[in-house]
Amino acid sequence: MTTTKDDTAILSGVLDRWQAAVGAHQPERIAAQFTEDAVFQGLHPYSVGREGVAAYYDSQPLGMKAVYRVLETRRPADGVVLGYLAVEFSFTDRPPLDVKLSVLVTRTGDDWYISHYQVSRLD
Repeated sequence: MTTTKDDTAILSGVLDRWQAAVGAHQPERIAAQFTEDAVFQGLHPYSVGREGVAAYYDSQPLGMKAVYRVLETRRPADGVVLGYLAVEFSFTDRPPLDVKLSVLVTRTGDDWYISHYQVSRLD
């Protein structure tokens, strides 16, 4: 299994919406990119579900933006895409933060949503 254009396009479809909502500081819109039962691990203790995702992003500073780059994808099953990404979070009042992000997106109905989100900070 390797990265394919189709899998990258699927990830980009979801993550472009996530990125735009992060940049607009719209926590509910960010949470809408996740499944109802998504496992979410940012840089704080994990949560399950959209409410935890919205609370996490609501606590982030205004002006935070995210720029991502897809490094790898895998298709472990039909309707599932695993992505490994490099993400830079930039801020208005401090240096940017570079992290690695693993996401699992799943097809629900006619669209794709993040069902697992795991950030790793590698110093």
